[in-house]
This record gives sequence, C-alpha cells and structure tokens, in this order.
Amino acid sequence: MNGGENHLKEYYANVIDSVGDGVIVLDKQGMVTLINPAAEEITGVSRRHAQSAPFSDIFKGEAILLEMVSKTAATGMTISDYENIVLKKTGHLTPVSATASPLLLASGEIIGTILVLRDLTNVRELEETVRQADRLSTVGTLAAGLAHEIKNPLGGIKGAAQLLEREIREDSELRDYTRVVLKEVERVNKIVDELLDLASPRKLALAPVNLHKILGDIIILQKGVFADKRITFQQKFDPSIPPILADEALMTQLFLNLIKNAVEAVGETGQIKVVSRVWSDYSMTQKGERRSRMVAIEVSDDGPGIKKEELEQLFTPFFTTKAKGTGLGLAICQKIVTEHRGMIKVDSDPGKGTTFTVMLPLIQ
Repeated sequence: MNGGENHLKEYYANVIDSVGDGVIVLDKQGMVTLINPAAEEITGVSRRHAQSAPFSDIFKGEAILLEMVSKTAATGMTISDYENIVLKKTGHLTPVSATASPLLLASGEIIGTILVLRDLTNVRELEETVRQADRLSTVGTLAAGLAHEIKNPLGGIKGAAQLLEREIREDSELRDYTRVVLKEVERVNKIVDELLDLASPRKLALAPVNLHKILGDIIILQKGVFADKRITFQQKFDPSIPPILADEALMTQLFLNLIKNAVEAVGETGQIKVVSRVWSDYSMTQKGERRSRMVAIEVSDDGPGIKKEELEQLFTPFFTTKAKGTGLGLAICQKIVTEHRGMIKVDSDPGKGTTFTVMLPLIQ
C-alpha cells in the first residue's frame, strides 16, 4: 500500500510540475510546502529557498499577494486578482494574475492555501498591439483623405517645375533651383505613397510562403549591398517550420525593412542575427477557427539600442530617429503583421542592441 501511495504522490507531483501556471502550496501556518517550476520562473524564487520557509518572508514586498493568502487562510474564500499585481522579484517587473484558494480535505477541513500565478507579460503585449492597431486604423483613415488632397497640388507643382526647366538655358544656375523643386516633390510623393500604403485596405494574396527562403534571400542581398562594411550575419532557422499561409510580397517588404533597420543600427561594424522558432508560449485564435501555434522570427542587432522613451513610440506614424526617415516604415511593418493576424514587439537594451520579434500564425 505504501508503494502505491508513494507512486500516487509522485504522480501528483509530476502533474503539478507540468502545469504551465505557477503553483505555490502553503500549510495552515503559512509555510511553503510546494512550489512548481513555473512558479519558480515567474517569481524568481528557487524551490530550495522557498521550501519550508514562511510565505510572508519570501514575498515580503508583495502586499496584494500577502493579503490574498491571508484572507483565504482566514475565511476559506477563493480570491482572484487579474489586474493589479506586478512582481518585482526577478529584477524586472512581471505582471501576473493570481488566485488564492483553500486547500481542502474530502471532509471539508481547510489544511492550507493554494496560490496559482500566471505570467501576463505576453497578454499585456498582445493587448498593446491591438490598441496600437486601433490607433493606426484611425490615423490611416485620416491619412488616406489627406494623401489624396496632397497628391493633386503636388502633381501641379511637378508639372510647372518641369515646364519651367525647359524654358531655362542648360548652363543657367536657375536650373539648380528647378532640380531642387523636383527632388523635393519626389520626396513628398514618396511620403504620400507610404501614407496611402499605411491607410488603404488591401486584399492579401495568400499562398504557401517559405519564410526561410525570403529571409535567406534578403540576407544574401544585404551582404552584397554592404560588402564594404564589417557586418556579419548569423542565421539560425528551425527546419521543422513548414511554409505558412501569407502574402509573399508583403512578407518580403516586412523583413527587408526590419533587416535594413538592423544594418543601419550597427553602422560600419556589427552583427545581425536572424532566428526562427515555433513559439509555444501561447496561440492566437479567432471565432470559429481551430487553435493555431505561432512562428516567431527574431531580427537582432548589437547596435547602440533604443532609449526607453523612444521605444514606446517606435510604431507611431511619423516618429523617427533617422535624419532622413519618414517614420512610416515600422508603422507599415505593424500593419502587415496585423493583417496576417500576428503581432510584432521590440526589446532593446541601450548600449547592447535591439531585437524585433514578429509572431505569425502557423497556418498551412
């Protein structure tokens, strides 16, 4: 019988260790009796340090968690918080949801408390992506009308400048002025075209797309263009990733933009890394569709990084840190990703580099 009980204990321990959410079990005295690997990762507290230690000591600074656990232990109520808890134990802020429930025997006697934690970092990032897409949609509607209004007078200016140029002698200095006018008209025209690209709805030409081929071709192209610089490219592709359903032209535009940005970030010397992997953290679904895993493409550089205040505005139209940039490139990248029902995020460490991560549904 003892062997059977031990086997059962081991079975339940394996079940709890395999759960993706963090599970912490306390006894009636508030001592930690169990902490699973997910909870160790979320909280930054090791099992060795937590086992048989008072919960109130380990989570001294986390007032909401302490209050939840204390209230559940005293009343037997289940208490949840999905909005207000941000753990600081891991060296960075981690938003989490928490549920404290009484641990009951079959007789109904309370013998402890179970605390379940879920890391909400990815959920918060996804929510922010949706909010940005909504803002982009509003800006896009305004931009479409504005772009058409600009196009008409721009055509008139260009035509007048071309006629004027024909009337001026080849050796006249006045030709320099007409050239400047035409050059600036082309620059404004390019911005207007990008605005229209950002604003106008389009029908995706969906077909099976080999992302690795697109990425490989872009890297070969960039190596050729910047052969005179000391820039190295590393690629690490997961061979198990099959072709995905996407618009090949838009995927090329998306990753060409991100890789070119990385090259510009490193300057004369540096390293660009492009990695593909299946992302198992979570999957995205829409009503009436089966769950779909995500494929993640990371484009990293070891350039100077991006300041925190700039990081928050990167996908905002017309925000740019480049001397000659329009500030529409990343906004268009975000639109392409959103149209493919994915998400894009950026992580940067000033002085160490930047990583853009594109996540797309792994639909075949």
